[in-house]
Amino acid sequence: MIEEMRLRDLGVIADATLPIGRGFTAITGETGAGKTMVVTGLGLLLGQRANSGAVRSGAAQAAVEGVWLVPEDGPVAVRVREAGGDVEPVGGGAAELYLGRTVSSEGRGRATVGGRTAPAGVLADLADDLVVVHGQSDQLRLKSSAAQREALDRFGAEPVAAARAAYRAAWESWRALDAELTTLTTDRDDRAREADQLRAAIAEIESVAPVAEEDEELARRAERLANAEELRLAAVTAHTALSNDDGTPDVVALLAEARRALERIADSDEALAVIGEQVADLGYRATDAAVALSGYLADLDESGPHELAAVDERRGVLAGLVRTHGSVDAAIALLETGSARLVELDDDGDRVERLQMQRDTAADELDARAEALTAARRDAAERLGAAVTEELHALALPDAHLTVEVAPAAPAGHGRDEVSILLAPHPGADPRPVSRGASGGELSRVMLAIEVVIAGVDPVPTFVFDEVDAGIGGAAAIEVGRRLARLAESSQVIAVTHLAQVAAFAGNHLTVVKGNDGAVTASSVRRLEGAEREAEMARLLSGLSDSDAALTHARELLATGRAVG
Repeated sequence: MIEEMRLRDLGVIADATLPIGRGFTAITGETGAGKTMVVTGLGLLLGQRANSGAVRSGAAQAAVEGVWLVPEDGPVAVRVREAGGDVEPVGGGAAELYLGRTVSSEGRGRATVGGRTAPAGVLADLADDLVVVHGQSDQLRLKSSAAQREALDRFGAEPVAAARAAYRAAWESWRALDAELTTLTTDRDDRAREADQLRAAIAEIESVAPVAEEDEELARRAERLANAEELRLAAVTAHTALSNDDGTPDVVALLAEARRALERIADSDEALAVIGEQVADLGYRATDAAVALSGYLADLDESGPHELAAVDERRGVLAGLVRTHGSVDAAIALLETGSARLVELDDDGDRVERLQMQRDTAADELDARAEALTAARRDAAERLGAAVTEELHALALPDAHLTVEVAPAAPAGHGRDEVSILLAPHPGADPRPVSRGASGGELSRVMLAIEVVIAGVDPVPTFVFDEVDAGIGGAAAIEVGRRLARLAESSQVIAVTHLAQVAAFAGNHLTVVKGNDGAVTASSVRRLEGAEREAEMARLLSGLSDSDAALTHARELLATGRAVG
């Protein structure tokens, strides 16, 4: 429920605060005073697209602020907290929610939700749980089959919602199977070609049998073999220096001699004994190095040109895999994953058969769910037609009869039904779709009657009607006001109207007042009571706020409205 809304520099409104509250609030004012700006401002708070043209001439930006009363732990409060904002508890499980929106003259905007800056999309997310707005464009929307189906589904409540959810699940399952089957059958040639290519690639890789990092190891071996003579010369020279058999002093022999000399006198000086141990260790290491060099030379002697040729040949084979697959590791990976893919591709025939069976089963389930949804809608359609017809009789269409027809349609995500609302405005008239046969005034009353009926099973916190009384007057307007007052018993109702017959039933009457300083037109909003309200009602009736006859009529209307309240 909206408690209060403030508009600044929006359209012709300079600065206005709208105290709204519970029940039925009527908003009136002279033509051009800016009544529609109230609905525009509300739209901004509900995440609608911002338009810099709505900024008041000469102002840097327009601003709209609203205070809502929402359940403290309801879905709105939860979404606000997810967006980083918060609500302020006021007791009784309720909380106040502050929303704001600014629009600059350059088109930039900012939204605040629960005291924190948030994307305008968050406001749009909250909209469905806060307000239902009906303007003349919504009357035109009611002419569409989709809008009529949505209205029926809302009225059908849980039985239709459950049937629709079950149908939707069956539809998604069938559609996924159908899409997979279509892909398999239409891409069969491509998949067969992929299988042949994959089979050839796997055969090539298996024939080569690469090992991870083999190409790097072969590169190191090739480098060694290509420099075998230089390596042999270096190893022989080093081995000769360390240990030789020709009697020439070598490192091992010299270290052994040094160790023996130190051992003979080591007992006389502990420091010299330590040095002797170090020399002995060097001797052991030199011996180990000489042995290692002997082994290296023996291995090097076994290698020859034939091994280098074999290594180069193997590297050439691996290079072919690298050119095809990018790297040896990629070829090995393809060998691991490609086999599974090949099994899948080779299974296409059996897979198509399995999918056809699964799709047929899913289609049977979809048929059953579609029939259940149609049955639920037809039951709801009969009840909705009867209830709306009764409402229309109370809205000065005593002979009108409304029916809701549910006819077969092409399968879609919402079902297999086309919903049509048909109106016979008087006896003997053939029922015709409201999209073609209803006048503007009749369409207004049909829309209002539907909302009144649906509100009984699917209540909405706040309804906003922007000139829902367009095209009607007299007794019909009185009944529209009466029905808005009835709707306000379960929901908050805000109506922008130009008819005194409608405004008379409001418990809260606000007027948009236009002032003119000779240069800039500015409007503000104030609450009307007593004589001021009577004068505004008289103006709405006759265009004259001080006409005795109009004032008398205004008082009669207000008395009628109070009697209803």
